[in-house]
Amino acid sequence: MTDQPAKPIALEDRDVAGARLSSPSAARNREAIAECLAERLPHGARVLEIASGTGEHALACVSRRPDLSWIPSDPDAVSRASTDDWAREAGGRMNPALALDVSTADWIEPVGPVDAVFCANMIHIAPWPAAEGLFSGAARLLDAGQRLHLYGPFLEGARSAPSNIEFDQSLRGRDPAWGVRAIDAVDALAARSGFDRTERVQMPANNLLLSFERRAGQ
Repeated sequence: MTDQPAKPIALEDRDVAGARLSSPSAARNREAIAECLAERLPHGARVLEIASGTGEHALACVSRRPDLSWIPSDPDAVSRASTDDWAREAGGRMNPALALDVSTADWIEPVGPVDAVFCANMIHIAPWPAAEGLFSGAARLLDAGQRLHLYGPFLEGARSAPSNIEFDQSLRGRDPAWGVRAIDAVDALAARSGFDRTERVQMPANNLLLSFERRAGQ
């Protein structure tokens, strides 16, 4: 991951107004995500978002929960500029977006203490080491009982939605290292990293919100 990746980060066309980007998919899912997270984030939580994209999810979350302090991040400079533009509407509850690349070993260094980590729609449009880096870094950031929340499409064997199977095939056609991830593989990665999955929440358009709690004593 770099500021100018070889392949586009977005799989959609986005509206542009100055630095501000508007994502059609974010427009469809941001309120559902904000509502779901609002029920699960601790009061006054300092939340790190990985791969914030346009910044619209962050704004929706702090608008619904004004007690939150949000730390957006993205490896892409254009996305960070968009997030910082949207942050002007957040009343100081969104920090300047950090340039974080979870595929690097030391990505957590600029972050500081956090109470939760959130990541939407990243691990299927990045190589698997990005998921590994996300969990290993979150394990170092979070204390026992704190949670990593992961949103997006997943494969669930025979239960997999046909649209997610088709999406997986499309992604792998773009890049063999991409793909909709099997939930069993994500659970196994979480367990190796010191997390237990505590929730599976069905979301619109065959997406899920998965919550992973940091295990004590690891």
